[in-house]
Amino acid sequence: MTFHPNMESHVEGVSPVDGLRWRAWSGMLADVWDVECRAGAHGQYVSPAPRLFVMLETESDAAIDLMVHPQAPQRMTFDRRNPMCFIPAGLPVWSSMGTFGRLRHLDIHLDVPALASRFGSRFDLAALNAASFSFHDERVLALARLIALECCEPGDLDALYADSLAAALLTALGKVSREPENPASGLAPRRLNRVLDHMSRNCSRNLPLAELAAVAGLSTSHFAQAFKASMGMPPHRWQMAQRIERVKALLEEGHVSVTDAALAAGFADQSHLTRAFRRFEGTTPGAWLRQRLG
Repeated sequence: MTFHPNMESHVEGVSPVDGLRWRAWSGMLADVWDVECRAGAHGQYVSPAPRLFVMLETESDAAIDLMVHPQAPQRMTFDRRNPMCFIPAGLPVWSSMGTFGRLRHLDIHLDVPALASRFGSRFDLAALNAASFSFHDERVLALARLIALECCEPGDLDALYADSLAAALLTALGKVSREPENPASGLAPRRLNRVLDHMSRNCSRNLPLAELAAVAGLSTSHFAQAFKASMGMPPHRWQMAQRIERVKALLEEGHVSVTDAALAAGFADQSHLTRAFRRFEGTTPGAWLRQRLG
């Protein structure tokens, strides 16, 4: 097997009850964990491969809160009613659990190059960039349980059966129903707030469109159109405007030079800032500051 998810995780208050059970098929690797979580258990996870997380069993009414940042006000809760989440590659997530409980969960890690080779244009690879937190899909859940069973109790069934399960699950994931949204009508308030919070916290970093779309849980094309409809400008221009406002605030404080303000706001250098500032404000940072100071 050449595919390894290489997921990075840091957890506290979570203890495995049994050993890891796993199996790999073309395009995916699945593993099943039985864990005991104390009250207040939490973790941080990020993986270079997209993955599906399914809560298979729980002893109590345990619920897990997921966040795209530990201080993010927006939390997505999944429990018995909504036991699944799909997390795109590279998207960091934080989890917390308020009460003690034992649970069994399934992680399915997807090998994107293998999927592209296997399914070609028949599979919507763009769907792998869209996060889905706290959802319920009977088709996906039924297939996930069968895959978990193969991990825990490998049978004598031939490889075609296992590959068929994998293909059925991947096809269903590509068609998971999401909240209908017309891009022309803009982003739903909860999506927009989540994206703006993420952009504000990462103002000084260049944010790929795919990352923002993943935070919104939409395809990149859908997200770009909906964001512009909501904010009146594309995401990259909105982020640049926020950087300009950051520079203005720093300059008005009077404790930093234009160069230092440029670097603090995420510009490559003062020249980069000056070009962007002139496009947005019609003047240079120095001239703007002199006018402000009178």
